[in-house]
Amino acid sequence: MAPSNTPPVALPAFEAASNRLTIDLGALADNWRTMNKLSGKARAAAVLKANAYGIGVKPAAETLYAAGARDFFVADVEEGVALRPLVPDGRIHILAGMWPGNEQLFFDYGLVPIINSEEQLAFFMSALSERGDHPCVLHVDTGMNRLGLTADEALALAGDPARPASFSPILVMSHLACADDPTHPLNRRQLESFRTVTAAFEGIESSLANSAGVHLGPDFHFDLTRPGIATYGGEAVNGMANPMKPVVTAQARILQIRRVRTGETASYGGSAQFARDSRVAIVAIGYADGYHRSVSGGGVTLRQATPSGAFGFLHGHKVPHLGRVTMDLSLFDVTDLPDNVVRPGDYIELFGNNIAIDDVARAGGTIGYEMLTSLGARYERAYIEAE
Repeated sequence: MAPSNTPPVALPAFEAASNRLTIDLGALADNWRTMNKLSGKARAAAVLKANAYGIGVKPAAETLYAAGARDFFVADVEEGVALRPLVPDGRIHILAGMWPGNEQLFFDYGLVPIINSEEQLAFFMSALSERGDHPCVLHVDTGMNRLGLTADEALALAGDPARPASFSPILVMSHLACADDPTHPLNRRQLESFRTVTAAFEGIESSLANSAGVHLGPDFHFDLTRPGIATYGGEAVNGMANPMKPVVTAQARILQIRRVRTGETASYGGSAQFARDSRVAIVAIGYADGYHRSVSGGGVTLRQATPSGAFGFLHGHKVPHLGRVTMDLSLFDVTDLPDNVVRPGDYIELFGNNIAIDDVARAGGTIGYEMLTSLGARYERAYIEAE
């Protein structure tokens, strides 16, 4: 037969992709509005670090800005520079602070450095010596022992009569270590420490609550809250039903259906062992895509007959993962679905509307944050615009 001169039909990239993400920007906006409402008299910021938790900083920033967010937090100055044109009159806070060599970017792009140490404070003041005034945020560690001046250092700074007039923080902030456990005593200790510091900086706005901290109630809200994972649909408080809408749905194509006999094994190390005749879906997803090897079962790669790892969702049913996640492929047990329902080319949901991302993360001994920020470049993305 002579070769056809008819060009192949070009399928839309999303429909043809081996794995794909659907990102619901309407849910993102609704989640931010929910957190803003739960923040009471405080206003909620939008946290856009790590490429907006993996979903794409441009669509996320434009959506949250349209929803009403005007305070933004990113990890470093490079993220701030990229964000600036997307939120023209937004206040962009840089969590890593100012360092020698990048100070001009703060001035040129109107970025707000967060002062995390006495060394950063000294450099910031030196950078201002020729410029004059520029806003900053004072970060105080109240018990997490991560970034921030100690409470004693902050109090000494507040009471220092030689403090330059050009040092004019617009915000004093701290970060909660255990807010995901509402009963943890460190929450209250951090609150009392923070109150002592904010009293010494009277008239300056303050911020303490992250996503979980918002749920601790009005005492923790102050002037500005900083919800992160909750805005992206993740679970913020241990043991509490998640009130957020899912934002990201991940799907992958089934490449083949295999029939496996009782007593056979599958995957590396023979890690899937079959106590019955089974049908196995071979799916185009692996750890190169951020579907972690550990979701094979709580960090344990050997799976027995009782499922203990992640599940997928297919044709209205949850189906267990089998064996080891490999670089490009994963296996799912579809034996309990009708024989004529599952076909190669079908898409299985890895997490999203029917499988909570936090449940998948727990199966892998991690958290939803890591799942989101690990999303690989091979996903084709489709965005559902906010209304």
